[in-house]
Amino acid sequence: MIVKVGVYCRLSDEDRDKINKADDSDSIVNQRSMCLKYASQNNWDVVDIYSDDDFSGAGTYRPDFERLIRDCESGKINLVLCKSQSRFSRDMGVIEYYLHNKFIEWGVRFVSIVDNADTSIEANKKSRQINGLINEWYLDDLSQNIRKSLKNKREDGLFMGSFAPYGYERSAEDYHHLVVDPVASEIVKKIFQMYADGYGYHKICEYLNNNHIPTRAAYKRQKGSKFVCCHCDYDKVRWNPDTVAQILKNEVYIGHLVQGKSTYVSYKNHKHKSVPEKDWCRVENTHEPIIDMETWDKVQNILGTHYRVTKNGQINYFTRKVYCSCCGKAFIRNVYQVKGEPTGKREYMQCKGNKKYHICLNNKAIRKDKLEEILLNAINDLLSNYYDQNNLKNLYEQTVEQDTNKNSINALEKEKEELNKKISNNKNYYRNLFEEKVKGVISEEMFQMMSKDYFTEIENMLKRIEVIDAQIDELQSGKVPKKNAEEILKKYTHIETLNKIILDEFIDKVYIGEFDKNSKSRNIEIEWNFEF
Repeated sequence: MIVKVGVYCRLSDEDRDKINKADDSDSIVNQRSMCLKYASQNNWDVVDIYSDDDFSGAGTYRPDFERLIRDCESGKINLVLCKSQSRFSRDMGVIEYYLHNKFIEWGVRFVSIVDNADTSIEANKKSRQINGLINEWYLDDLSQNIRKSLKNKREDGLFMGSFAPYGYERSAEDYHHLVVDPVASEIVKKIFQMYADGYGYHKICEYLNNNHIPTRAAYKRQKGSKFVCCHCDYDKVRWNPDTVAQILKNEVYIGHLVQGKSTYVSYKNHKHKSVPEKDWCRVENTHEPIIDMETWDKVQNILGTHYRVTKNGQINYFTRKVYCSCCGKAFIRNVYQVKGEPTGKREYMQCKGNKKYHICLNNKAIRKDKLEEILLNAINDLLSNYYDQNNLKNLYEQTVEQDTNKNSINALEKEKEELNKKISNNKNYYRNLFEEKVKGVISEEMFQMMSKDYFTEIENMLKRIEVIDAQIDELQSGKVPKKNAEEILKKYTHIETLNKIILDEFIDKVYIGEFDKNSKSRNIEIEWNFEF
């Protein structure tokens, strides 16, 4: 029978680390050389060489290993030759499945040079199994050591992720330390500020997409990162609510690292599994924060109260704020068709105990705009009657510096500079592509297909530059001198419009009583956020 040999070589990172600098005997080149010499000495015909570099010996997640197995099954080769059995696999299950099962079924012989494994010798089977067991022990020990090493590094406050979180970059001096990305960090600040101001996920996404702000994945690609998002069209991908929610909940933006939230099932099974929160590795103050604690706490309080978002994308700021005096249930928002209204609709607040559970007699709804008016008047009365100007100054003094927008302008200008460089690179690429078409290196069809993507990308970047220019003009024209205390006090002496920020600042809860048909009124009790 003609011996048709398939030479298999493998080198992984753990093997590479073991190699002495003066000894490269385990390298792919030397494995191949040793196997070819051995095949020549035995007058065997080498049909193909299969090589997997940087792949672990656990499991079968190796492209050339899979190709080797297919060729064994098809009959293209009938002898697999390796330097050692561990090069084929360190997994005992794989050894048993192929060497002592499928290879016998397919008529394939396995030979390894260094440890004398040979499936044609029956007495050799126990030594092959012992080698497989030892190799598996090695993998298990290695896996445990790697896990412990990663855990220690995380506990030391080192960032061990594959890619820096959006808004940060890896430090040039220390690979495991995060530094603020001046461009993306401004977008993160904008997301937090918009949410704190009462905008929901969808409204924030609408703002980001309308202003042609690159998504996290697209931005990383623009920066030259090797980040890959499966099934992602980088030219068409848009911001989505899940991404915004992830950013708003990530403690990395207040300078803390929370790592080890998931892990592999085992070194054999690479499926991810969640780690209980008590076992997460949390280290505070490991890098410069992007978001201040006041904004962070405000956002987390909103997230914790599960505010509902209206169809126009704004948060219903009465959620978890207004309750029934009779049953204690929350008042819920309902919208009804009303003739004469400009929009044809009117918003009402109604007791959930009556509307949904039918357990409360407080059945009269209250117009949302009327409730806003009542609360606004109460707040203004409070400002007039209970606070002197000194207290107001301490509570609400806010200054607007001339340089307030300086960081935002710098970040936008830097982003614009990077986009212009990218456009220039794309134009150079197009010129080279055109020359190749003229020379006949590529066809007209191929030229049109390849150039289309680059023109689309240039068009998107030019749109983003237009938005950046408009934002810079707005920020520059919006610079105002520092306000004095009197102007600030005037601002808070009388509040014209009720919004979420004012409501959260002043009021903890509102209790609405049952409507009195005789007096045509109802009792409304306010619990303030402070003591008098």
